[in-house]
Amino acid sequence: MKMDGVLKLYFGESNLPTPAYIKEAAATALQDGYTYYTENAGLPGLRQDLAEHYRRLQGVTLDPLSEIVVTASGVQALNVAIRCVLNPGDEALLLTPAWPNGAAIVRMDNAVPVEIPLLLRRGLYRIDFDALRAALTPRTRLLVYTSPSNPLGWVSTEDEQIGLLEFARRHDLWLLADEVYDRLYYGAADLGTPAPSILRQATRGDAVMVTQSFSKTYCMTGWRLGWLVARRDVAERATQLNEFIISHATSFIQRAAQTALAHGEDELRRMLVRLKENRDFCLAALRQMPGVTVPSPDGAFYVFPRIEGLKDSFAFCLKLLQETKVGIAPGVAFGTGGEGSVRICYAAERSILEPAMERLARFLSTSWG
Repeated sequence: MKMDGVLKLYFGESNLPTPAYIKEAAATALQDGYTYYTENAGLPGLRQDLAEHYRRLQGVTLDPLSEIVVTASGVQALNVAIRCVLNPGDEALLLTPAWPNGAAIVRMDNAVPVEIPLLLRRGLYRIDFDALRAALTPRTRLLVYTSPSNPLGWVSTEDEQIGLLEFARRHDLWLLADEVYDRLYYGAADLGTPAPSILRQATRGDAVMVTQSFSKTYCMTGWRLGWLVARRDVAERATQLNEFIISHATSFIQRAAQTALAHGEDELRRMLVRLKENRDFCLAALRQMPGVTVPSPDGAFYVFPRIEGLKDSFAFCLKLLQETKVGIAPGVAFGTGGEGSVRICYAAERSILEPAMERLARFLSTSWG
């Protein structure tokens, strides 16, 4: 962090600033007096807008007052969701490689994370349902997955979602889907179409929870605003937990988020065009490097190339940083199945990506192996 001139591709955020219309909406909200407490579950107007968001984009009908809880970030939504359904000693199955915060929150609740790596077959990631079944114990209470995935860019198919839902029903598990990258999706005919949500497959009575965030879609990482969709009983518990953790998300930021939902589509599509071009550039560059294989991601803004013979991805990334000033994330940071790979965030300007790919190629040919 103290090195000068580093080409930073390790953070999970876009280099684009928050759009001006959102910042202006926050300033207006401050002037309009949105400086007081809100309900623990968030502004009713924002929850209503989120319900409309799901109806329009996913074809899902939600009760904004009893099934949506606004939180101070996606990770806080993950935190309250996991706390609501796990007791000490319980076990949670997590599909990996994955953002490590999910497993860490399970541990913080004195429960046990059990990581189940996705299978890579013919260039595509697939869920290993046999491994999920083998990992079940009488203490298993929760199954967690992320789609689109950080770090893989993998997006679950509808058949896989149905399989996960049926698995959770059969074994009386809670199913938690982290869908914060749902709008960063390239698998549909039109950019801007979201990745399919598990909520399309679930009934409102299913033991299903979804965590979400404004961070990735609207370039609001530093604003810390997210939400949880859950069955009414869990949403009520999560609302109570909000009181004891943060009371509620910041009031004027919630108001600005309403503006993001209402007016963010054009800005989002422009960002998606740029991200898809960056993705395709990185894939082409990486596939020219000897010993590197990389699946094509359908979502998020990461590539996760596997490097032949790589046994210590942390040492690799440290040496790359020290010798070339290219910063990428070691695959081992993302749990079981991550070692041997590295994560590259391509949500940067081409002026950063191009020299970074050139330096990585040179490093692989001259300094590594």
